[in-house]
Amino acid sequence: MATTTKTGETREKPKEFPGQTQDEHPGAEHKMDPEPQYLNPGYKGSGKLKDKVALITGGDSGIGRSVAILYAREGCKGVSIVYHKNDKDAEDTRKLIEKEGSKCLLIRGDVCSKSFCEESVQKTLKEFGNRLDILVNHAGMQVYAKSLMDIKEEDLDHTMKTNIYSYFFMSQAALPHLKRGASIINTTSVNAYKGNAGLMDYSATKGANRAFTYSLAQSLAEQGIRVNSVAPGPIWTPFIPSSFPPEKTKAFGQNTPMKRAGQPEECAPAYVFLASDCCSSYITGQTIHVNGGTPTDS
Repeated sequence: MATTTKTGETREKPKEFPGQTQDEHPGAEHKMDPEPQYLNPGYKGSGKLKDKVALITGGDSGIGRSVAILYAREGCKGVSIVYHKNDKDAEDTRKLIEKEGSKCLLIRGDVCSKSFCEESVQKTLKEFGNRLDILVNHAGMQVYAKSLMDIKEEDLDHTMKTNIYSYFFMSQAALPHLKRGASIINTTSVNAYKGNAGLMDYSATKGANRAFTYSLAQSLAEQGIRVNSVAPGPIWTPFIPSSFPPEKTKAFGQNTPMKRAGQPEECAPAYVFLASDCCSSYITGQTIHVNGGTPTDS
């Protein structure tokens, strides 16, 4: 399916991908075929996030990269990118953010560590004038397993710590520095709503992200801090070839009503909407579904 941007450029949204796999999770964007589409050339910034400072975990590639670039295009003065170990993807993202006129701080480490999360917030505050307006908890991992009996204890533990502990740790570190009007955005998943037989532990953590979002939103409403989430469906990111065997990668996203996977550029505007006071000042405890038409119960 081809889409035409405002600039007149036609970009193909592939329905099928070459079978491929990567040995290391969460994968590398520059090794994908084709590489994900992280920015729609027709997206015009309008200052929705002017002078704000954002911290994005898992911001080096995939959806996180696209969100970071749009935040810069919308006027953020500073964007901190927390990433695990893919230096090339992180550096590429930094250059893209700076091209938009924003400053970028790269922070490498493991979000499973509470002390690292605290350190990441402190580095952001020091770099950008003791200010933090937007926290995007996006870092995650998943390990494909054919059945419950195939889930290894170490994989279960790592998935839980990466996908839900880090959301708690990073939010705890950021909260004392967030002021009225600030926004926390968590990434959940369509799998929190419909489940996934091959990603049971991952789906469980995404359900936890969903509940955490609703609960934290209630807790912080009186402080004027909004907490929402985005639930992506199948989006073409490094997660996919580093999680699934080639035969599943090839058909990725074809089971949606739109019969294709989404691209990061199609998901990222939801994060802009939820971070922007002028768009979502009366929205908290909610989830935006970007999933190609898959029905959910919320």
